[in-house]
Amino acid sequence: MRILTGIAKQRESMLLAIVLGVFVSISFISPFFLTSDNLLAVLLSISIEAIIAVAMTMLLVSGGFDLSVGSVVALAGCVSVMLCKVPGMPLVLGILGGIAVGGLIGLFNGWIITKLGINPFITTLSGLSLFRGLTIILMDGKNISGVPEAYKFLGQGYLLGVQMPIWYAIAFIIVGAILLKKSRFFRQNYYIGGNAKSAMLSGIKVDKVIMFNYVLSGLSAAFAGVVMSSRVAAATTTIGTGLELRVVTAVIIGGASLAGGEGTVLGTFLGCVLMGLINNFVVLAGIDVYWQTFISGAILLSAVVVDRGGKIRREKNALKAE
Repeated sequence: MRILTGIAKQRESMLLAIVLGVFVSISFISPFFLTSDNLLAVLLSISIEAIIAVAMTMLLVSGGFDLSVGSVVALAGCVSVMLCKVPGMPLVLGILGGIAVGGLIGLFNGWIITKLGINPFITTLSGLSLFRGLTIILMDGKNISGVPEAYKFLGQGYLLGVQMPIWYAIAFIIVGAILLKKSRFFRQNYYIGGNAKSAMLSGIKVDKVIMFNYVLSGLSAAFAGVVMSSRVAAATTTIGTGLELRVVTAVIIGGASLAGGEGTVLGTFLGCVLMGLINNFVVLAGIDVYWQTFISGAILLSAVVVDRGGKIRREKNALKAE
């Protein structure tokens, strides 16, 4: 664990330097970048991704993966809006109903992966289409608007001059960082991601932890879906499309490995900030917004290559040490 902590700190320090370098560079390139409105817009743009990325970090640390989060966002937002529009339905129950959908989906994914032994990539890739299709069926391919005013506050309200989604993201990041670093239960993810069989032999209930991680991922994505539907004051069939790519990119940039056993919430946050800064630069520079998807894919590929190269280098160093 000391070795993992050392590697994580090195990655975080390097990433922080890159983020600061990009921040300073953009501030010189664009006179509009350092305005308070623009900086808050950057934070707002990454808030939803950061909420989901915290749970995704724990999944990747344990060797898991979840490509269904974007579709869960859409389905949870749809269910929540539909419930809140039911006459006499308390607002809290409508919101909790949407979030509960995410928890059930996470439980479903976790059960298939742990009990049936299906690969996480295949399971959640199927879920990406399955839950998006269910959303379209429930909404009959049409958007649902006319949400209650109180519902809008979740995503459009302000606290101390800052929009609520930013506060949610801050809370998720702080709590997630503390739990993954200090909680004995969550730190088991590092051992599971490093070697699941050894973790099981040492007494760790691997299936229980993995299933919990997928439930947490589903709940986080569902909460993000409720917030997003509140921001746009409607449920839409396309909301959350491509979100899974951006979240995974941020987590891997932050130092998490697809092989498991590595990653921190702080690194993930820095990855989200870097992605947000790059996307903001694309807008300020007047570059076609369609390039954002291309850039996200290029950054993801680069991060995976760097991660793979680092793993090979560490394996070679370990062999030399032996």
